[in-house]
Amino acid sequence: MKITPTPISAAIAGAFTGIVMPLLWSHFGNDTMSLVVAFLLVVVLPAHAFVVGFSYSQTANARTLDTALIKRVGAWLGAVAIAMSIAQAFRA
Repeated sequence: MKITPTPISAAIAGAFTGIVMPLLWSHFGNDTMSLVVAFLLVVVLPAHAFVVGFSYSQTANARTLDTALIKRVGAWLGAVAIAMSIAQAFRA
């Protein structure tokens, strides 16, 4: 299965993270091991798969910035912030 990261997939992964992680955080409380596993499954794995991707792409010049990656990271972080804000608004 080949997953090609796009800004849309990064935003979906960010929305998922922004909604699910606060719920898990409040559910597990002080159970450190469960929080670590939840963080890996809810934050790290979707971010890696849908923002960074699993394939290695070599840039033409090692000194150039990967602007597509920067855009995907921005979409992911923006979606996390928006999803968490909306979730907090509905809780209040």
